[in-house]
Amino acid sequence: MIPLTMARTGETVTIRKITGKDEVRQHLAELGFVVESNVTVVSEIGGNLILQVKDSRIALDRTMANRIMI
Repeated sequence: MIPLTMARTGETVTIRKITGKDEVRQHLAELGFVVESNVTVVSEIGGNLILQVKDSRIALDRTMANRIMI
Protein backbone atom coordinates (compact mmCIF):
# COMPACT_ATOMS: atom_id res chain seq x y z
CA MET A 1 0.00 0.00 0.00
CA ILE A 2 1.13 3.52 -0.79
CA PRO A 3 -0.34 6.93 0.15
CA LEU A 4 -2.74 8.65 -2.25
CA THR A 5 -0.16 11.41 -2.80
CA MET A 6 1.88 8.90 -4.86
CA ALA A 7 -0.88 8.50 -7.48
CA ARG A 8 -0.37 10.30 -10.79
CA THR A 9 -2.69 12.88 -12.32
CA GLY A 10 -5.47 11.18 -14.28
CA GLU A 11 -5.02 7.88 -12.46
CA THR A 12 -8.04 6.14 -10.90
CA VAL A 13 -7.20 4.19 -7.75
CA THR A 14 -9.07 2.16 -5.13
CA ILE A 15 -8.86 3.12 -1.44
CA ARG A 16 -7.49 0.22 0.63
CA LYS A 17 -7.15 1.77 4.10
CA ILE A 18 -7.60 5.09 5.89
CA THR A 19 -5.29 5.87 8.80
CA GLY A 20 -5.46 8.51 11.54
CA LYS A 21 -7.66 9.34 14.49
CA ASP A 22 -11.36 8.42 14.53
CA GLU A 23 -12.38 12.04 13.92
CA VAL A 24 -10.16 12.27 10.83
CA ARG A 25 -11.42 8.96 9.41
CA GLN A 26 -15.02 10.01 10.07
CA HIS A 27 -14.47 13.36 8.31
CA LEU A 28 -12.95 11.66 5.27
CA ALA A 29 -15.82 9.14 5.19
CA GLU A 30 -18.33 12.00 5.18
CA LEU A 31 -16.53 13.45 2.15
CA GLY A 32 -16.87 10.09 0.36
CA PHE A 33 -13.46 8.56 1.05
CA VAL A 34 -14.38 5.04 2.15
CA VAL A 35 -12.51 1.75 1.77
CA GLU A 36 -13.03 0.01 -1.60
CA SER A 37 -14.27 3.19 -3.31
CA ASN A 38 -12.58 4.56 -6.44
CA VAL A 39 -10.91 7.96 -6.55
CA THR A 40 -9.51 9.78 -9.58
CA VAL A 41 -6.68 12.30 -9.24
CA VAL A 42 -7.78 15.35 -11.26
CA SER A 43 -4.75 17.53 -10.55
CA GLU A 44 -1.89 18.09 -8.12
CA ILE A 45 -0.57 21.50 -7.10
CA GLY A 46 2.29 21.71 -4.61
CA GLY A 47 1.44 18.33 -3.08
CA ASN A 48 -2.23 19.23 -2.64
CA LEU A 49 -4.68 17.13 -4.63
CA ILE A 50 -7.97 17.72 -6.40
CA LEU A 51 -9.84 14.43 -6.46
CA GLN A 52 -12.96 13.12 -8.17
CA VAL A 53 -14.97 11.07 -5.66
CA LYS A 54 -18.28 9.74 -6.96
CA ASP A 55 -19.91 12.87 -8.48
CA SER A 56 -17.90 15.45 -6.53
CA ARG A 57 -14.52 17.12 -6.83
CA ILE A 58 -12.75 17.58 -3.52
CA ALA A 59 -9.46 19.28 -2.67
CA LEU A 60 -7.27 17.65 -0.02
CA ASP A 61 -4.01 18.90 1.40
CA ARG A 62 -0.93 16.68 1.48
CA THR A 63 -1.31 15.62 5.15
CA MET A 64 -4.91 14.44 4.66
CA ALA A 65 -4.09 12.71 1.37
CA ASN A 66 -1.19 10.87 3.05
CA ARG A 67 -3.68 9.23 5.41
CA ILE A 68 -5.49 7.56 2.50
CA MET A 69 -3.72 4.37 1.43
CA ILE A 70 -4.18 2.87 -2.03
